[in-house]
Amino acid sequence: MTLAPHVRTLGRGPGRSRSLTRDEAYDAMRIILSGQAAAESVGALLMLLRMKGEVADEIAGFTQALRDDLPNAPKPDLDWPSYAAGRTRGLPYFLLSAKLVGAAGHSVLMHGFNGEGEAAQTIRDALPFAGIPVCDDIDGATAALKADNIAYLPLENFAPELHRLLLLRRDFNLRSCLNTVSRMLNPGAANASVQGVFHPSYRELQADASKLLSLTSLTVIKGGGGEFECNPSKDTVAFGLRAGASWEHSYAPDLDATRKLNDGERDPKRLQELWAGTAHDAFAEGIVVTTAALALDTLGVANPNDAARSLWDARVR
Repeated sequence: MTLAPHVRTLGRGPGRSRSLTRDEAYDAMRIILSGQAAAESVGALLMLLRMKGEVADEIAGFTQALRDDLPNAPKPDLDWPSYAAGRTRGLPYFLLSAKLVGAAGHSVLMHGFNGEGEAAQTIRDALPFAGIPVCDDIDGATAALKADNIAYLPLENFAPELHRLLLLRRDFNLRSCLNTVSRMLNPGAANASVQGVFHPSYRELQADASKLLSLTSLTVIKGGGGEFECNPSKDTVAFGLRAGASWEHSYAPDLDATRKLNDGERDPKRLQELWAGTAHDAFAEGIVVTTAALALDTLGVANPNDAARSLWDARVR
């Protein structure tokens, strides 16, 4: 088995090359996962895709091949991927949003890998302060969802080959289509998912690929640092799916403020204090509530803004 035919399809030159079909992308990823692809071919394939630009059929084919290789994970109500590099973000307030959704009785399976470096590590460092269990394996995630309605699975603990492929960024110094694919893994096969992107063009790409993969409900936004996180002082344009059909909506800001999401705060203990009510920050709380409201909307909750605000106000009781 070799990637050569697929590399040839992508690299034949102007007027002769073309995108991969969904079946071809599936086959290419299966070859990579089998360990039979030459390292040079893998690099060539990923960089040719980057130069060309990804299309929904390719992303759907790669994602399905990876899903077929995953262990059976518990099915949550909401899939919440976290794969942004985090270079431009401050504290990950969206973790409290996910916890709030879990507190509403909706099970949330988070999964992720945020690259390397201090900014990226902030997200994993913050998980314990947000009260979100980090799980060593699928069994641990199953137990955490049952006990707390929320769990975080590190990518390397359930999809080590994809984790290895993402680390090729060290060699390329460039992202690849696998950064998009990882957001679409949905290891628990949830019917609903929320996804964040850094570049706005990926909102429609991920929505179109998710439609091909028969996801029922999806919300994709350009979020804080590339995560699913709303800025309550700015308009939020969302793309995705509702009842399996393409959907788009614009949300007006909830706060009249000019503060940036990255306000320089780095101590994850701040998340614990906000949740406990021992610290108060209207802007940070606005991030949490507006992000949770959009996640609840994805789950089909009526009056999601009121529901999110009520949940936040009731959390300390």
